[in-house]
Amino acid sequence: MSKLLKVLPPLAIILVAVVAARIMIANRPPAERQAPRPPAPAVQVIEVERGEYQVHVLSRGVVEARTRATLLAQVSGEVVKINPDFRDGGFFSAREVLVQIDPRDYQAAVTIAESDLVQAQQALAQEEAQSAQAARDWQRLGGDDTPSELTLRKPQLATARANLAAAEARLAQARLNLQRTRISVPYDGRVLSQQVDIGQVVGVGAVLGEVYATDAVEIRLPLSNRQLARLQVPEQYRGESGEPQGPGVRLSALVGDQLHSWDGRIVRSEGAIDSGSRQTFVVARVDAPYARQDDGRPPLKVGQYVEASIEGEVLEDVFVIPSSAVRGDVLAYVVGEDNRLSERRLDVVWRGENNVVAAAGLKSGERVITTVPSGAAEGMLVRLPAETPKQEKTAEPTEAMESPAS
Repeated sequence: MSKLLKVLPPLAIILVAVVAARIMIANRPPAERQAPRPPAPAVQVIEVERGEYQVHVLSRGVVEARTRATLLAQVSGEVVKINPDFRDGGFFSAREVLVQIDPRDYQAAVTIAESDLVQAQQALAQEEAQSAQAARDWQRLGGDDTPSELTLRKPQLATARANLAAAEARLAQARLNLQRTRISVPYDGRVLSQQVDIGQVVGVGAVLGEVYATDAVEIRLPLSNRQLARLQVPEQYRGESGEPQGPGVRLSALVGDQLHSWDGRIVRSEGAIDSGSRQTFVVARVDAPYARQDDGRPPLKVGQYVEASIEGEVLEDVFVIPSSAVRGDVLAYVVGEDNRLSERRLDVVWRGENNVVAAAGLKSGERVITTVPSGAAEGMLVRLPAETPKQEKTAEPTEAMESPAS
């Protein structure tokens, strides 16, 4: 019993210590786990340098004929002949007869007018002879006074001359009507529409068709004031002759599934600003749009919708960066030596279709980000494509069991 009493106190102490340790471990708050840091985002950069930039002003329009005419009948009659090329889309040469109206009535009118002219010429000759004879008779009879105009047959002579002039005019009119039975135009062209055919009887003013010249086509291009400021648009003033030559323009359009282009030139600006859009229209011209090209390029047709790129001024000592590098209106990011972002506010002087041109805000040799990451901010760490992302190791704490003292 005395030995048991000696052993119990130490065992009780050990038991209490073990129980207390377990209670402390059970009540200890769990260790916080630290989430792994995401790797720095990869970005694409370009190194910028100052240089020149050729401005290209973009616009669009519809191809229109430079010279276009509606053919009208100037005489009446039956259509007896149609040119085989006088069909929608057909080509024809200058002065080539497109429509022939029955000329027989007009040929007869010419013959009658020629006969009337001969009679008028004969009547005038007779009156001239009689007037001269009257003057000689007056002198032979010894008339001292000045003979009257009636004595010298001057009224009859004037009438004969007037009749001759009228006969000449009727003959000219008859010949003109005969000529008008043959409808043609003074330029090489193409038929836009045919509205008459053989056997049809037409009256004066009847529409026969529409044609246009093929020497050149024109395109009206709307421009804003900002675009005009970068162009040298030719202006023509009162009293000036000739047509000034403006900047070059490249027109492009889809034909089928292929993109084709044609070169032209700005030749003038229109005389008024559009009241609705407040834009100014300039006119581009393309010569010989229907000529066959060695590269197989199709013709530039009337009514075709085209995109236009007009050559503007050359900007000097500027930076050119992709549009994707700019946030908002003027904000760009550069990567420093420590791979951290720095904001740059640009002095933008021009915005192209894919580029932004800045006169200031950058330095030569700086690396501008072209793929700005989401949430980009000053001082943000990034990595360049050649860098391998490093995975940061984070220690995950474990719960160590404290063994009781023995």
